[in-house]
Amino acid sequence: MSDITPVFSKDAAPPAGPYSHAIKTPTAIYCSGQIPCDANGNLVEGTIGEKTAVCISNLKAVLTAAGSSIERVVKVNIFLADMSMFADMNKEYEKWFTHKPARSCVAVKQLPKSVDVEIECIALP
Repeated sequence: MSDITPVFSKDAAPPAGPYSHAIKTPTAIYCSGQIPCDANGNLVEGTIGEKTAVCISNLKAVLTAAGSSIERVVKVNIFLADMSMFADMNKEYEKWFTHKPARSCVAVKQLPKSVDVEIECIALP
């Protein structure tokens, strides 16, 4: 298991449970879902665009801690509490992921801490 490294970032929201911010392997970095929380664990209020920005900023911090970057993301999974937020989420999302990685977006019944959005990704080291 020496080729599997847990990653934690002091600049991202602390994990809400018993898991790593990410797991780094020789071929990929698997980032756990990020919710709109600041580095102190406080939920961030605002528009879905602002909440999306916080989620992606957290992912960026995790990727940096893993020795990668947002430009090396190959797959993104987005979970929304309501698909009516899709267009506004997309407006913010496209500012960060200009290279257009593969992506899924689904609406779910409920997310941790009753947030509106959670975003996870896979990146190259």
